[in-house]
Amino acid sequence: MNNHITHSEYILDLQEVNKEFPGVHALDHVSFQVKAGDVHGIIGENGAGKSTLMKILIGIHCATSGQVIFDGDNVSFRHPAEALGAGIAMVHQELMPVKELTVAQSIFLGKELTAKGIGFIQDKVMRQQTQTLFQELSIDLNPGVKVGTLSTANIQLVEIAKAISYDAKLIIMDEPTSSLTENEVEKLFTMIKMLKERGVTVLYISHKMDEIMQITDRVTVLRDGKFIQTLATAETTIDQLINLMVGREINELFPKLEVAIGDVVLEAKGLTRKGVFENISLQVRQGEILGLSGLVGAGRSEVMRALFGLDPLDSGEIWIDGKKVEIRSPRDAICHGIIFLTEERKRDGLFLCHSVRNNLVIANIKVYMGRFKLNFKKMCKDCQEQIDRLSIKTPSQDQIISNLSGGNQQKVLLSKWLLTQPRILIMDEPTRGIDVGAKAEIHAQMSQLAQNGCAIIMVSSELPEIIGMSDRILVMHEGKKTGEVLRSKATQDGIMHLAFGLTDRAQING
Repeated sequence: MNNHITHSEYILDLQEVNKEFPGVHALDHVSFQVKAGDVHGIIGENGAGKSTLMKILIGIHCATSGQVIFDGDNVSFRHPAEALGAGIAMVHQELMPVKELTVAQSIFLGKELTAKGIGFIQDKVMRQQTQTLFQELSIDLNPGVKVGTLSTANIQLVEIAKAISYDAKLIIMDEPTSSLTENEVEKLFTMIKMLKERGVTVLYISHKMDEIMQITDRVTVLRDGKFIQTLATAETTIDQLINLMVGREINELFPKLEVAIGDVVLEAKGLTRKGVFENISLQVRQGEILGLSGLVGAGRSEVMRALFGLDPLDSGEIWIDGKKVEIRSPRDAICHGIIFLTEERKRDGLFLCHSVRNNLVIANIKVYMGRFKLNFKKMCKDCQEQIDRLSIKTPSQDQIISNLSGGNQQKVLLSKWLLTQPRILIMDEPTRGIDVGAKAEIHAQMSQLAQNGCAIIMVSSELPEIIGMSDRILVMHEGKKTGEVLRSKATQDGIMHLAFGLTDRAQING
């Protein structure tokens, strides 16, 4: 049998790749090709099979059947080290650096340079070689600083440099801009263009369609584990790609309902946590969606954590229904009808080793407690209603939640809190890292909750989401409130000026 591909222009050729897990057909005979030196986008809804396919490419999973032909050879990697040795590296969405290592030590992790006959690690030589690599890549970082002191964007640059140091021919980037500012995204794109000039192929996975259109040469669409189509980016449109991804028309990504705004439900006065945020005051009314915008590091999430009792306040007051309340813990917040949908769903929001059912009912477990046992029948009924309501894709309520896609995990997290029937719902980046179909469904649920009288605070880094779903928008910069904008007067430019602290220019433009 000939293991070599006949089309040398393709660095990667997937032929009938199939992957089955118990109860889940993750990849269904997927076939497509990737041209050498291209930036090739991979898109699809959560659960489309993108992550499973990437894990096969880097040796975390083995395909059930089919062939992966890379750089002319038929390959089946047993672990990521084999994939790295062959020239495939991956920059993961959830960066997990060893924070106590220096940048140079991180670059050489697993391939440390040692002195002959002695065995001592040559830190100085590794720093020198890292500096040479950074100069080639126009990366302005000190190889001697600890990784834990770097920003997310700089950690990503280190990961990319590490991949290049392995002479990677193919680099997979999974949602690389999910935590980056606009300036940092531009730096990343410059790096990707540099990689392309060096002949490196990039597989670029993202839910941000504008990025796909801007940075890729070709795009492959997956849906429900199946290959749908590969298109030249220059010959397609965002609407066409979305229709291929979801297999249906999405009539409205931001289905904001016009709702009668009621009385003030929650009011914060002068909230301060020294060194984090200062003198933050806000109100949110019954039926209102208050958007909270700002750049990464502005202090938005930290204010919400304090409102929910996760972090202590140095000063300030919280009022609910016109009465001053003390919130020292999440238990206090929940007792006052405040619910917090965390940005870090895997770390703070879900029990990843438990079933979908257990995750759905855990916040409302008292409702199902009888005198001697849990009301299992009612639990199953309520869970199925939530699964149907948010179109959660799961083989059963017994499925372990870590086996679900990110978008479906997010829907479970939202459903968990919906079962408690909250009066005040704080949503921190509610649609980060999920596909357009799941976004539209979560936005629809937000509108419905507001119509039912829930007061919602939504933190989001996506300006279209902030403008599309908010009645009012509060903007923060470096821990301070820089302005408030009504939906009717909100523009992306105006909000960005406020986010950069340019309040005078924001008033002129927005």
